[in-house]
Amino acid sequence: VQLQASGGGLVPAGGSLRLSCTASGRTFSIYGMGWFRQAPGKGREFVAAITRTGINTYYRDSVKGRFTISRDNAKNTVYLQMNSLKPEDTAVYYCAFAEGTWYPQMSKEYDYWGQGTLVTVSS
Repeated sequence: VQLQASGGGLVPAGGSLRLSCTASGRTFSIYGMGWFRQAPGKGREFVAAITRTGINTYYRDSVKGRFTISRDNAKNTVYLQMNSLKPEDTAVYYCAFAEGTWYPQMSKEYDYWGQGTLVTVSS
């Protein structure tokens, strides 16, 4: 499975961006999809995740109410709509897919990773 992330960019505080991540290859094995981010000088942290069915979604507390994760299985794509962006959201955002059941907030639970897309929020 190969993942291609896109949609990052430079936005002012309060702005919005939508990240996309499209998978190719053996996508029938995918169970969970997630987004992580890594700010300069910091470790990678969980942002949001969704099951393939879309029934369950998960968010870190600091993005609840501002970010929305969704997926389009027909397109093998997961999205992250980010609204009301803050300077502290600045990071490289990575998408990741997991095979089988998984613990969404843990990066080691994911089997495939995208290359990352940079989001910069100016104050």
